Formats: sequence, structure tokens, C-alpha cells
Amino acid sequence: MADKNYNYDRKDLKIPVSLGVIMDGNGRWAKKRLLPRSAGHKAGVDTLRELCRHCGNYGVKYLTVYAFSTENWSRPEAEVSALMKLFVEAFEKYDKELEEQGIRLRFTGDIDSMPENIRKVIRDGEERSRNRQNMQLIVAMNYGGRREIANAARKLADMCVKGGIKPEDITEDMMSDNMYMPDVPDPDLIIRPSGEMRISNFLLWECAYSELWVSDVLWPDFGFDELTRAFEDYTKRDRRFGGLSAEENK
Repeated sequence: MADKNYNYDRKDLKIPVSLGVIMDGNGRWAKKRLLPRSAGHKAGVDTLRELCRHCGNYGVKYLTVYAFSTENWSRPEAEVSALMKLFVEAFEKYDKELEEQGIRLRFTGDIDSMPENIRKVIRDGEERSRNRQNMQLIVAMNYGGRREIANAARKLADMCVKGGIKPEDITEDMMSDNMYMPDVPDPDLIIRPSGEMRISNFLLWECAYSELWVSDVLWPDFGFDELTRAFEDYTKRDRRFGGLSAEENK
């Protein structure tokens, strides 16, 4: 059910079927308030909770969020440990809300390399939510776009070695079919809060024709108004996928 405090019934808006979000700015948000970085990460989790509600009510079907990259392991050990603990606590705390909102939980990334307690939370969360159908929340954990592409290339190389296919048989569609989540549509729109103008190794294969929208608002402050502005801008975009617009084709 839509939240009465927000207007989700915007007939003038084109809502992306698949949305990607790079959740950036937690540390800077905390620093501005003279708080530890962990406070920023906790605030960021609350923002994700609200984003799920807004996206579900708007009609987004797939929401992929960048939670922890393969490069994030290089951060101080204390911060990484705090992030892993926060991850476990957050999904235990908010699973009931996700259930009420019909949100299926999935994870993408090099999950097998994660600590066992994290893998258990992931397995349990995916299994419990398997039959929810309102929206899929895909959390990129230990994720790197280059690693994903390399992983797909290894799979196809192995098929070649075993004689199943020839190198010249490999197509873009075959590469797509061997990505981590081949059933999830490529993102129509990718949002990056915090003002940084880069993709940061996020969905490198899948974002080939994604629209990009950057906000100067730090992630913990990213709310309904910013999301709506992103959708308003997306509505005005003319997605040509390398071809000509309808006007140019006349």
C-alpha cells in the first residue's frame, strides 16, 4: 500500500523497471557532523530502507544497490568489521518490513569469498524471500564489475576447453547469460549521490546503455524528493540505444 504522505501516483513520470544506485557519501556525511564513519553507515542503512519503500510504491521492479565493493576490503579493518556487523544486524532487523512490502532479497558479487556468517545471512535471506513478487532488492556485496566480466569470460573459456563451443561462437548474449544475474534486466537508470562523476566498477557490462543521474546530496540525506527528481529527469531522456530518435527517423 502506498504511503499517504507521498504522491507516488505521478502519471507524468516514466518509472524505470530496473534501477541501480551507488550508495556513496556515508563517510563524508558523518565527518560533516563530527561523527565516526560507522554513524554514517548506519544512517545509510536507514536511507536504503526508505528507498526500498519508495521504489516499491513507485513501481520499480528491480533495485540493485552497491553496498560493498571488492576494493572496500582495503579499508581499515575496524571499519570493515563494523560494516559486516551492520550488514547482519540490518537484514535481521528489517526482514519483516521487506516481507510486508513484498520485496525479494537477492545478492550479487563474489559471495563465495565472503565470511561464513555473512554467507549464512545471505542464504537465509534469499531463501525466506524467494516467493515475494512486488520488487527485487539486489544487494551488490563483494562486487566488482571487472571481476564479474572476468568470471563470465572464464566460464566461456572453460566451455571452449571442454569442446562445448568454439571461440568464434561467443556472442554478447552469451556473455550476458554468464554474468552473476542474467535474469535481472540491465539498469534503465543508475543514480549516484554525493556528486562523484564516476561509475566505480559498478555493473560495467550491464550499464552500457543505462542513463546516469548524479546528485550532490550525500547518501544518508537522499530521500523521496531526490528520487523523484531523478525520475523526473529520466522521464525527459530520449533513450536511443545507439540508434536515432523517433524525431530523427522522420
